[in-house]
Amino acid sequence: MKGVIRLSVTSLSLCILLLSTFALARQAEGKRGVTPEDYFAFEFVSDPRISPDGKLVAYVVTTVDQKQNRRHSSIWMTTIDGSRAPWQFTTSPQNANAPRWSPDGQWLAFVSSRPSAETAAPRASNETAASEARPQVWILSMNGGEARRITNLKNGVSSFQWSLDGKRLACLSRTGPSDARSENRDRSDVRHYSHTSYKFNDTGWFDDRRSHIWIVDAKSGTAKQITSGDEWNDTDPQWSPDGTRIAFVSNRTGKEYEEDRNTDVWVIAAEGGPLAKISDHDESDTSPRWSPDGKTIAFVGRVREDEHPKIWLAPSAGGAAAVLAAKNLDLIPSDLDWTEEGRALYFQAGVKGETHVFRVDVASKELSKVTSGARAVRGADLNDKTRKMVYAANDFKHLDDLYIADLSGQNERRLTKLNEGLWRQLELQDVEKLPYKSADGWDVDGFFVKPIGWQEGKKYPMILSVHGGPAGMYGVDWYHEFQVYAARGWAVFYCNPRGSTGYGEKFERGIAGEWGGKDYQDIMNGVDTILKKYSWIDRDRLGVTGGSYGGFMTNWIVGHTTMFKAAVTLRGISNFISDDGTRDGAYGHRRDFGGDIFERFDMFWDRSPLKYAKNVKTPTLILHSDNDYRVPIEQGEQWFRALKHFAVTTEIVFFPRENHNLTRTGEPRHLVESLNWQIYWFDRFINGNSNAVPPDAK
Repeated sequence: MKGVIRLSVTSLSLCILLLSTFALARQAEGKRGVTPEDYFAFEFVSDPRISPDGKLVAYVVTTVDQKQNRRHSSIWMTTIDGSRAPWQFTTSPQNANAPRWSPDGQWLAFVSSRPSAETAAPRASNETAASEARPQVWILSMNGGEARRITNLKNGVSSFQWSLDGKRLACLSRTGPSDARSENRDRSDVRHYSHTSYKFNDTGWFDDRRSHIWIVDAKSGTAKQITSGDEWNDTDPQWSPDGTRIAFVSNRTGKEYEEDRNTDVWVIAAEGGPLAKISDHDESDTSPRWSPDGKTIAFVGRVREDEHPKIWLAPSAGGAAAVLAAKNLDLIPSDLDWTEEGRALYFQAGVKGETHVFRVDVASKELSKVTSGARAVRGADLNDKTRKMVYAANDFKHLDDLYIADLSGQNERRLTKLNEGLWRQLELQDVEKLPYKSADGWDVDGFFVKPIGWQEGKKYPMILSVHGGPAGMYGVDWYHEFQVYAARGWAVFYCNPRGSTGYGEKFERGIAGEWGGKDYQDIMNGVDTILKKYSWIDRDRLGVTGGSYGGFMTNWIVGHTTMFKAAVTLRGISNFISDDGTRDGAYGHRRDFGGDIFERFDMFWDRSPLKYAKNVKTPTLILHSDNDYRVPIEQGEQWFRALKHFAVTTEIVFFPRENHNLTRTGEPRHLVESLNWQIYWFDRFINGNSNAVPPDAK
């Protein structure tokens, strides 16, 4: 017995020694927690493209220019075999994006708005000097030399694709009545609309230009417009393998701007002419991809509005009904790609808090997952000839880096080490996945983050975060704000309640008629599960936050419970009735509530947090953007004034020039300041810091 006691004391002494050594090592390393301002140092990687010979990868790196308050994108290169360190390929002060290899690998084309010293291609008859400021296609020789501008389209180029012979480009550009009116200096500057849709969150107020397809000669720059129309947009042009036809997506019903969703896949000769309709669904069909033999087009489409999209195959000549290409597909596929000489289709999808690449065997229709691991895999580019694929991947503790692997997912190797110097300075926290049961027995995934510096015997606050959508998904992705919270000494809990993607169609559609119902129960059951599991969480210091749908749920939560001591709601809905008349998609919640506000008025009001404002006791900070057309600014204003009316401690912060995507693509300073406002509010009411200073007062 004495021996046992002596062994325990020795073990305890060893543990204390190891903990002390670890603490000293951390101190010696100079590690610190993540701050909002670290955003200014982040490097973001995207759009990797393998060269035709499989030796190089071109990709985009985006950095933040803090002084100019802007992001800058440039194209970089790296060797697949690791024989050379990555190097910067474009150096212009203007952004360079969308690297695309010529089929012979001798040229790299990209999109940039850089000025040209001389015009490299003939101007179209209606072109003005304005084209110089628009993004155009440029090419750089892999043998060296200066970049050469290929296109001179008046309204620039939004995307493009090489023909397989490398002689032409299929480009998307905008054209319409506004082009003629723009030459008239005396024209009216009023906005005049006759359609239901006249604004969109990302692009703002619509003009009457529409997106159409141009074929551009890669050598001379001569351009020919092959699609037209003032009532629709043509998108996603894809060359046939023999270069004679173009597949694209368009809603040719003439009702696109009246909320009609019926996009279809069409085919047109590369020289222009009549159209052949490929898809046959009344809902949206998108993402056409030609089979290697040119006989089949794969696409993603819905038969009904309330179902997940599926992968379909159709004869490229048109006329025959499409057939389902995969068994038991209960995911949301994107980024289709043919491989193995037409024997398989690859795609990407979110699943249970992760994002991965999947494979469908065309003959058997069997589905398999290619990539694996607790991470998010995105932007995969496949090279069928070399049987390789490159993709970006991140996890909870790292932003994206590039990886190369076999098409089977085997032999993965990391190609880049972005942010490596920054990671060495930071103490980053892990995430723990915690599945639990909802009130009615549904399985729900929760995720939990301990505060940095956690010590046994101490009590810590916790922040609940609710994701947007609700058709979205939390998981093992990189979340800057969660690392910031952990660095402040706050635990973080987040989850995927019903309505989330990645768990099948039934789970996602479980939100129908239930906003603030079962989804609320799913979230609160998760909070209860965490509080029971971790007694060190201080029940008297809980905070809640979320954006968009997460903002709605934050508003809903504080109207239905007083257990949270602080709330920060970002771009959140407070009143469904006024939201449905002012947002960028008129009556956009019809699908959620089984009808529009004229048919289900009582339900719209019953599900509006504003109805329950009188119950709110939680101090609430409201963050909203001036140009938010998805959840208009009046939603934040109504919530603020209602809370003031009922004597709730509340403040509202408006972000000028920003839209609904402030925390993703907003001006860098605003994005960082948004995080600092959250810290201020939680510090004030969760930490009880009466001396907390708002960011605009520092």
